[in-house]
Amino acid sequence: MILAAGRGERMRPLTDTTPKPLLEVRGKPLMQWPMEALAAGGFTDLVVNTDWLGEQIYARFGTEPQLGEQLALSVSYSDEGRDFGGALETAGGIVRALPLLGDVFWVAAGDVFAPDFAFTQASVARFMASGKLAHLWLVPNPAHNPKGDFGLSAEGLALNSAAEKYTFSTIGLYRAALFSPPYCSIPAGNPAGVKAPLAPILRAAMDNELVSAELYTGPWTDVGTPERLLQLNTPR
Repeated sequence: MILAAGRGERMRPLTDTTPKPLLEVRGKPLMQWPMEALAAGGFTDLVVNTDWLGEQIYARFGTEPQLGEQLALSVSYSDEGRDFGGALETAGGIVRALPLLGDVFWVAAGDVFAPDFAFTQASVARFMASGKLAHLWLVPNPAHNPKGDFGLSAEGLALNSAAEKYTFSTIGLYRAALFSPPYCSIPAGNPAGVKAPLAPILRAAMDNELVSAELYTGPWTDVGTPERLLQLNTPR
């Protein structure tokens, strides 16, 4: 699943006429980078959630985008703006899309630039064998998030409390079971359009040692401001 429903308030005025995931980084829409990386790893069935100017995302990629010689994808859309008049936040959007997702699935944000991240079948196999409900990729803290989000134990568990914390990259593997009781009370498909953040669900599962994690040290940018976008697009 590619998260693409955000309004991108901090990116205004760029996002007044263009949805944030379609802003270009190095000649491609931001969201195309994880789309191509997923396809390269053999994950060719994608779900994209949309809200603000979502019709532009559909017009750009459609349901069968050809992103390279051997990177054909099948894309389904969860149109939160059309269905509920606005975005449902991360957990609300994932639960809305659950009927379109499998028992185990990737989630990546369409506004994060991690050009070297590899979505691998081996990662999925390890996760499925682990019995965990989620596996997160953490990154060293950027300047805009100096305190980090989650800790990382020596055994590879994500921690709520730790002396050293890292930033959640937004990239993760999940089991559908995480989005059901006792961690999530929203019915699958989110028929009422409940808005819900992801962090409380993850933290509750972390308390039961059901969330694993690892540190990713490759290039990574949360493209949250026009300045960060300009920096990425400035030749070095």
